[in-house]
Amino acid sequence: MTEPTWRKSSRSNAFDNCVEVALSQDAAAVRDSKDRTAGSLLFSRRDWRRFLSGVGEGHYDR
Repeated sequence: MTEPTWRKSSRSNAFDNCVEVALSQDAAAVRDSKDRTAGSLLFSRRDWRRFLSGVGEGHYDR
């Protein structure tokens, strides 16, 4: 098994709270970029795509 490739948003900088995402064929793992040792949350690719779609449609805007 290979180590996941974590990606952080290009919109992030050193002062923002940010997450990193690692994708596999079946899942998406998400972790805090400032506390990488705290573990990660694992989502199915289907649920991750639904979440991203909701973000794009503004469902999580405050």
